[in-house]
Amino acid sequence: MRISFAAPELPSSGVVAVLVPEDAAPAGILARIDEATDGVVKRLLSSSRFKGKKGQLVELFAPRGLEVDRLVLVGVGKAEKAGALALEAAGGALAGHLNGAGVKEATLILEPIGDELDPASQAAHAALGARLRCYRFDKYRTKEKQEKKLSLTALTLGTEAREAAAAAYEALDSIAEGVFVTRNLVSEPANVIYPESFVEQARALEKLGVKLEVLDGAAMRERGMGAILGVAQGSEREPQLLVMTWNGAGEENSDYPLAVVGKGVCFDTGGISIKPAANMEDMKWDMGGAGVVVGLMHALAARKAKVNVVGACGLVENMPDGKAQRPGDVVTSMSGQTIEVINTDAEGRLVLADVLTYVQQNYKPATIVDLATLTGAIMVALGRKTAGLFSNDDELSEALSEVGKAVGETVWRLPLGEDYDRMIDSDIADMKNVGQRWAGSITAAQFIQRFIDEGVRWAHLDIAGTTWSEKDEPTVPKGATAFGVRLLERYVAEHHEK
Repeated sequence: MRISFAAPELPSSGVVAVLVPEDAAPAGILARIDEATDGVVKRLLSSSRFKGKKGQLVELFAPRGLEVDRLVLVGVGKAEKAGALALEAAGGALAGHLNGAGVKEATLILEPIGDELDPASQAAHAALGARLRCYRFDKYRTKEKQEKKLSLTALTLGTEAREAAAAAYEALDSIAEGVFVTRNLVSEPANVIYPESFVEQARALEKLGVKLEVLDGAAMRERGMGAILGVAQGSEREPQLLVMTWNGAGEENSDYPLAVVGKGVCFDTGGISIKPAANMEDMKWDMGGAGVVVGLMHALAARKAKVNVVGACGLVENMPDGKAQRPGDVVTSMSGQTIEVINTDAEGRLVLADVLTYVQQNYKPATIVDLATLTGAIMVALGRKTAGLFSNDDELSEALSEVGKAVGETVWRLPLGEDYDRMIDSDIADMKNVGQRWAGSITAAQFIQRFIDEGVRWAHLDIAGTTWSEKDEPTVPKGATAFGVRLLERYVAEHHEK
């Protein structure tokens, strides 16, 4: 979809939309429209259920006194709360409505609402919301009827701050690109995205200046990465360790203050501890954490972020072959710690263990954030809207929580502690890969923490519940969400970028 910015003037044809604060009397452009239509807007506001609440829309066809075909009023909520998320939700709701109505081009006129954002930022965020909502993964649809396809191809935003809005949107557009990179990767089926092809998709980042390093199975064996190799040994696909580096702070600066690590299980059958057949097709997105890392690196590189960041993905398939890892096997991780594998379906933490060790030994990051679709238990605890957060550092945890609220990707911190850690002690090895029935997400995080070096700030995000949406949301169509890209992009901008 093409986004453009222009003066806030009523078009002479097509569709025009106006943002309306909650319980607000017509003012500005809306007052002029009301006058041109002989009071239709006021009558509509007084006689309908439309009150300008967030997410509300009302539409008038061929409004008398106007040359346009349709007038759409979009609720933005309370004026004093018209921040970035409210504007994005309004833009997304409008785009969803217009696509459903078969509209190809439209104009959204914005006038300042409240004082939380300046007019340019309000327009830019409304545009971002519309762009995010207009994503659709339809690569494999060959017989879809035209009326079911996305129709909106151009959206013009009318604002007095059009030049500043265009500049503000340019940076946001880079973030949207990163989100779409992640959504595409996570949406692909497992016969298309597997460890080797995932790496090939990531090579597109090289055009943006991101450097790639790839370790195959042989290189992992040389380094003693027994944890990730154990997961992969039942698959015909070779595992891959993908490391991406963005040197936005300058080539002369070789320090990497931040590493982001993603679980990339491109398909997870559960291995010998095989999952039930029902809904196993969903396990194509068990590489959601790795997908977020690639999307984040794209967003940072596209906007030339002034920071050095390492992004690493452990890429495997977890399959039940005759060579597959068995419950009760003991593997030796790259760190030298031994692991008794009680359940082969608790494989993501094994993948992360070796990737974390490799990144720490070779890049010495001061802070690490890992993302993984790790446990079903986190969905039991937090549902599908909020990710689980575990951390060894209060300041890091608070920072991630705050930026999550700001971008609408909320996280909730859960506890860690010695009592939980003892639950993964093994009788024959240094640890086992699962604990008891209870606190499954916490014991998974405790396992990962055992591979974090002393003095390294670390946070783990369990995104099992938030990686896939089962219904359309204002800025997130049904399907892959890319949850984590915006959160970490904002975290980098606020806490690491120079």
